[in-house]
Amino acid sequence: MESSSKLPLHLCHVHKLSIFINRTHIFFHSIALVFLLYYRASFFFFQDTTKTKATTLAWLLVFVSEIFLSFEWLLSQSFRWRPVSRTAFPERLPGDDKLPAVDVFICTADPEKEPTVGVMNTVLSAMAMDYPPEKLHVYLSDDGGAAVTLKGMREAWRFAKWWLPFCRRYGIKCRAPEAYFSAEEEDADFGGSEFIEEREDIKEKYEVFKKRVRERATVGDTRSGLSRDHPAVIEVIQETSSDDAIQENETKSMPLLVYVSREKRPSHPHHFKAGALNVLLRVSGVISNSPYILGLDCDMHCHDPSSARQAMCFHLDPKISPSLALVQFPQKFHNISNNDIYDSQLRSIFWLQWQGFDGVGGPCVSGTGYYIKRLSLCSNSIHEDGDPMKLRQSFGPSNEFIKSLQQNKKPDMLIHRKKALLNEGQLLASCAFENGTEWGEEVGFMYGSVLEDYFTGFRLHCKGWISVYCNPPRPQFLGSGTTNLDDFLVQGTRWTSGFVDVAISKFCPLIYGPLKTYTFVQSMCYAELALYPIFHFLPLWCFATIPQLCLLNGIPLYPEVSNSYFIVFSFVFLSSISKHLYEVLSTGFTFRHWINEQRLWMMKSVTSHLYGNVDAFMKKIGMREASFFPTNKVDDVEQLKRYNMGVFDFQTSILFLAPMAALVILNMASFAVGISRVIFLGELDKFFIQVFIPFYVILMNYPIVEGMLIRKDSGRIPPSVTLLSAIVSLILYFLGSIIFM
Repeated sequence: MESSSKLPLHLCHVHKLSIFINRTHIFFHSIALVFLLYYRASFFFFQDTTKTKATTLAWLLVFVSEIFLSFEWLLSQSFRWRPVSRTAFPERLPGDDKLPAVDVFICTADPEKEPTVGVMNTVLSAMAMDYPPEKLHVYLSDDGGAAVTLKGMREAWRFAKWWLPFCRRYGIKCRAPEAYFSAEEEDADFGGSEFIEEREDIKEKYEVFKKRVRERATVGDTRSGLSRDHPAVIEVIQETSSDDAIQENETKSMPLLVYVSREKRPSHPHHFKAGALNVLLRVSGVISNSPYILGLDCDMHCHDPSSARQAMCFHLDPKISPSLALVQFPQKFHNISNNDIYDSQLRSIFWLQWQGFDGVGGPCVSGTGYYIKRLSLCSNSIHEDGDPMKLRQSFGPSNEFIKSLQQNKKPDMLIHRKKALLNEGQLLASCAFENGTEWGEEVGFMYGSVLEDYFTGFRLHCKGWISVYCNPPRPQFLGSGTTNLDDFLVQGTRWTSGFVDVAISKFCPLIYGPLKTYTFVQSMCYAELALYPIFHFLPLWCFATIPQLCLLNGIPLYPEVSNSYFIVFSFVFLSSISKHLYEVLSTGFTFRHWINEQRLWMMKSVTSHLYGNVDAFMKKIGMREASFFPTNKVDDVEQLKRYNMGVFDFQTSILFLAPMAALVILNMASFAVGISRVIFLGELDKFFIQVFIPFYVILMNYPIVEGMLIRKDSGRIPPSVTLLSAIVSLILYFLGSIIFM
């Protein structure tokens, strides 16, 4: 035991080969960009007989776009500066009696978009984690205030009395019942008639559980109209349930299960998910007050029961624990097809960027699958002198909650049940509780952006905390990825709006972060995330229109093939796409996935990034209120079938379809004109790059061409949208003819 206690709880592996490749690429690509920008700038300082106002404007727009993309590329290299990976050794942890308690926060908002059975699977998987049950407390925040969710919690508690002992007895890995019973191969580790018999018995009970939950969903309250106007409801589920058929000792080995629905009124801001998490932070403080918190989305179930123990390998390491705020696990998904046409796996984030983020101070909070230290969310406002008035100004008028901040231990449950729940619960979850306090500004999860995770992580790092990224071979959490274009673009718009909210606030990472984060490179990582929607949508709209319109009007924008600067432009393009291809292949993905990422980058830049930027700036000037819509977790059979076949489903808003289709039509027209110039006028040398650009756009966006002209199924682009897009592209052509003549 002594030798085991001296062994490290975790190891950090620095990727030296990746660092060498990345920094070498940065060096040569930077030199090429300098030559490219010099070529552009020289146009404005040297006399040229062909220079006109039209060509000057076109060159200026392209030049600005190239500057934007170059700066964004420079910021993105911060993720590639020092990638690391980590290995945890949970078997080296101390005994269960020495492990700290953990509170689990699960958030749901709409039972129509987030089916109750799926939410309860997440709850059950959290309750069944491989952790001392007396030190595990599961909280569900129901922002919709739906009766069906509360009833589902009660049913989940009853089923858990059978499910948890079964998982512990046989060491079941996947502890979400729906996922477990769908994966027959899990049974390969077991045998014998006793296990098979008990498994079938549990499966029957699970089917009964699902039936009861769905029946309640049919007759119960799933209306979303109440989601912004309902009182607070707090219920400790243990108190309301009993079952004589289960032995008393098994019942006692159950984690605490708590339902929380905060008060919401139309006249009070509710701050979306961040507001719900802060209510859970307060309510849990007077119930369990665990020093560590696991945050989970309602569709992200625990796929491996050891995640808490793996996180504790970092939190209990005395070398990093004092400054460690959180351990982040990657988001991974169970419903991803081999082709993954919508990049639902978020490869660039969880396979690449977060490893680089970890090497320079740690990643931000990533929405779900993180173990965060409670103290990190409250520490700056806990004054050493313990002045009650200062604490009330920061944390609000709850004596019980303020007492919990100073205790750092679990309150007496007997006292709590009679006193704290009845006397404090309604106050802590009331919509007016935060008025005049520092909640969402200095304590708790941060307000000011619909991306409360990114903003909270940034503020924590600015306060001196660090974080780590742990990506074990077996996924610790599995969720539902987007499987249709509409959800992909809506989600992208919401994320863009949230990032730009921060970028145009006083907390812009380039201004607020450099002197406060763990490293300057970490500030660059945050800045890249906040600014990339701005630095992508403007240049992409420019490169999708300006070279094409100039080609249609015979205006060259790029060096001729015989010009030495042609090599510079070619090198920058080939360097970019080859490095992207290398990263895709080196992370275990395919050439087809590289094509998908190139395509989605273009699609998202001209739609989601456009509307997300507009939304953020309109909120900034007060023209509209912030809004949040959960991603739909209900699968459409036809859309799912197309997704698994690798076929795009264009059943989405015309606001998304029209820009994409119009730009593709414009590029098709310019490519046709460019080919005719090459054939009939012999201008290949003069316009090679301008002919290649629309060709590349068409090639990467072939599914749009197919959706407009070839497909006849219900997932195609409607003919009316194609006609409208053609009219829009024609208008763009006439405007270009006027401007660039």
